[in-house]
Amino acid sequence: MRVCFQMQLRPELLAEYTARHAEVWPEMLEAVEDAGRRNYSLFLRADGLLIGYYETDDDERAQRLLAADPRTADWEEQMSRFFLASDGRPDQEAPRLTEVFHLEDQLARHRASTPRAERKTDRERRS
Repeated sequence: MRVCFQMQLRPELLAEYTARHAEVWPEMLEAVEDAGRRNYSLFLRADGLLIGYYETDDDERAQRLLAADPRTADWEEQMSRFFLASDGRPDQEAPRLTEVFHLEDQLARHRASTPRAERKTDRERRS
């Protein structure tokens, strides 16, 4: 499954947050991987809006494993000061975004339901 979330960073701490994520502790990287998250990325807008994305087979399990993993506790405690409205562990509080489009899913559905010879482009359908 694909998971996307958003958080808001304190604008005055953006440079430090970015620097801290340029070299995440190896044990933290391994904890995230061991919990089953992969293809994990963070995207930051200039006003502090942070968008995260990762893939996992079971997000609830990954959340539980990370919450219980002693390798993540210190990192998350240090990271909490960077976020607005954080009352604990930011990784556990981030609101998830609803996926409304995924190219590969739609292409697969389209290709499975329409033989290649019958596929038309939008331009062909409009004429």
